[in-house]
Amino acid sequence: MYSPFWKEKCLKQRILIAEDDTNIRHVLKIQLEGAGYEVITAADGIRALEEVARQAPDLILLDIMMPKMDGYEVCRRLKADFHTSKVPIIMLTAKSTENDKVDGLEIGANDYLTKPYSSKELLARVKGLLQWSSSERQANPLTGLPGNISIEKELKSRVESGEPFVFAMCDVDSFKAYNDRYGYARGDQGIRMTASVITDAVQELGNGHDFVGHIGGDDFVFITTPDKADLIGERIVADFERRVGFLYDEADRRKGYIEVENRKGGMERFGPMTITIALVDSQSHKIEHVAQVSAIAAELKAYGKSLPGSAVVKERRTTHERVPETKTGT
Repeated sequence: MYSPFWKEKCLKQRILIAEDDTNIRHVLKIQLEGAGYEVITAADGIRALEEVARQAPDLILLDIMMPKMDGYEVCRRLKADFHTSKVPIIMLTAKSTENDKVDGLEIGANDYLTKPYSSKELLARVKGLLQWSSSERQANPLTGLPGNISIEKELKSRVESGEPFVFAMCDVDSFKAYNDRYGYARGDQGIRMTASVITDAVQELGNGHDFVGHIGGDDFVFITTPDKADLIGERIVADFERRVGFLYDEADRRKGYIEVENRKGGMERFGPMTITIALVDSQSHKIEHVAQVSAIAAELKAYGKSLPGSAVVKERRTTHERVPETKTGT
């Protein structure tokens, strides 16, 4: 499994060059660094996958003919992994037939450059694809997950396709109390942990075309198929509850609660954070536009948050529920 993209990125955009020819790799590195990009390199397909996992590039220049694993297989693996599926890939090759180009594009490559190519063309393609990728992702700066624009675009696409889907809205309960008690830096750790739990569950149990987004704060979404939704939701609940305790200080873990001053100046107790997941199944509703999905999800989420503990709710029925404490707010 590849490392999630919620690590903070440097100001420069990072490009991976996967090319076995030392001279070509060196020239590309000089050209791209001269244009202001940070560059990492790999001389074979296996090493390319390792570098992607370690350093999360913004774009990949991928040669087709490489030792250990060719570019086609590298591209196939990256596009099949949720964490790397949105990274734009430009295939670099001496092959110039139409079929060769189609093969690369069909497995998910975003663009294709045939050797030899000019520096001007290369840089123009790189710049254009990075701009397109940035506008497509509109990533949340904390988690690196697609934000509201991308979420709405993805949901609209699912609605218009007519294919069955489940839209899931995930909300961390008692997060505000945790943030007030421990501060924003610790709160950010909790958000990143939640992003990790959700993306890992979708990656391991979902489909290659599933989607995870970050609305903001402690609100996340994922979109999957009806046969996967409950299983993913239950895994998220189990993993969240297994990991959430480590966010608290030992003294608070022993007590089983934290105390936070409320608006009236009194101290209020909050148990450990829990998570509510509202599932909207397109097969259960006549979905015609995005607003319908959002309204149904909000209603289900409100119902789920009224239940004790973590819950996955769907059509006002609880498909998973834990009752160790009573929810007291977010």
